[in-house]
Amino acid sequence: MNRTSNTQARGMVFIHSTPAALSRHIEWAVAGLTDAPANLSWIPQPAAPGTQYAEWSWVASAGTGARIASALARLGRVRFEVTEEPSPGHDGQRFMFTPSLGSFTATVGVHGDILVSEDRLRRAAEGGDLRHALDELLGRAWDDELEYFRHAADGAPVRWLHQVV
Repeated sequence: MNRTSNTQARGMVFIHSTPAALSRHIEWAVAGLTDAPANLSWIPQPAAPGTQYAEWSWVASAGTGARIASALARLGRVRFEVTEEPSPGHDGQRFMFTPSLGSFTATVGVHGDILVSEDRLRRAAEGGDLRHALDELLGRAWDDELEYFRHAADGAPVRWLHQVV
């Protein structure tokens, strides 16, 4: 694998729903990008009968979150979130994908807040409807769609995220 950084990062993969036929492909993709076995514990996703939910924590080189999100998005029929915590010299990232909305990417600070550059804020303020523009910058449509799946999978095992110092 061509790694872009020697800095180690950690993150989470949340597969909110996927057809069972794609579960093995997801595991292969994640394992190949993290160089670690990815035996996800799949549970039925009650929000979309016939689909499954899983979550998995990973540790790999900084930038791996983007590679995982890209690989999962290519599968098309997967609702997911991938997070990468900030690491020395690297901002954190949050990636969300739904088949109906496509991809959303945001930079995330050490406390989990989405960070928006001043240029993007200026453009949003110039557009007129600031509330709508901020919703777009913060990925509200993705959060709204995924929230239903997050709550439906409340029976899923809880994984704690760790602070990278």
